[in-house]
Amino acid sequence: MAYNLENRLVIGVSSRALFDLTTENEIFRSQGVEAYCKYQVEHEEELLAPGNGFQLIKALLDINKIPGQEGRVEVIIMSHNSPDTSLRVFHSIAHYGLDISRAVLASGASLTPYLEAFHTDLYLSADEMDVQSAIDCGIAAGIICCDEIKAYSKDEEISQIRIAFDGDAVLFSDESERVFREKGLEAFEESERLQAEKPLRQGPFAKFLKTISDIQSEFPQEQAPIRTALVTARCAPAHERVIRTLRAWHVRIDEAFFLGGITKRHVLKAFGAHIFFDDQAVHTAPASEVVLAARVPYKQRGGDKTDP
Repeated sequence: MAYNLENRLVIGVSSRALFDLTTENEIFRSQGVEAYCKYQVEHEEELLAPGNGFQLIKALLDINKIPGQEGRVEVIIMSHNSPDTSLRVFHSIAHYGLDISRAVLASGASLTPYLEAFHTDLYLSADEMDVQSAIDCGIAAGIICCDEIKAYSKDEEISQIRIAFDGDAVLFSDESERVFREKGLEAFEESERLQAEKPLRQGPFAKFLKTISDIQSEFPQEQAPIRTALVTARCAPAHERVIRTLRAWHVRIDEAFFLGGITKRHVLKAFGAHIFFDDQAVHTAPASEVVLAARVPYKQRGGDKTDP
């Protein structure tokens, strides 16, 4: 019987987001693909150290250990590596006891068709082109920061996963953000006030939030394995349309922060985010000093929907 990916949370992760491949990536950049492949084969018995996304992925896989949630989360390695250079990654996965058995090894080819084929809900990668292609196809994706994070511990054990989202151009389309950019704050606030009861269109992470919300609904709120937060530069009167949109979508956000220009970094640290998704580097760069951050390279798609 075929293995069915429906009703699962499918996470695609690149090997560089999962493991620390700083040295290997530098060899690839400076010496080319042949030198990189040679190095990987020569060192394939050496374990890779955990990367910045390691503990998050481990915690997501741990959801499968909760009674009634067996097999709920599927993590798939999505890599430009060739099959011949992949053994080091698989050895490391086995060493750390990660329940990851499936992989796409594309030998440099585009990963986007395979993200769709595997019904991927979220894709994490350090490659901007891959992430942009995923976003363009309507798949939630983030460019994960693979540089050293000053205050984020890759050894931290996670008991409850905390995921924080920006609003416009992440959970929602950028329709309102474009009003702000083109006409200014006053016009933006007036537009949001007048359209307070009109749900915002779906952004690239709307479906992902819905999937998380479905998992949360199976637990008492205080026992849910995932806790979510909206961390947005919006403030009153632009808050109402957001709240009504989430209500119309029948999705759950546990905490919301309408900051009105206050720096997001401190709120994210206080929330204890294990990953934060935002479309602007001006927010992800400072946030990445205290939490794992991933930039969402949003691009307006035709036919954006209002219901996830």
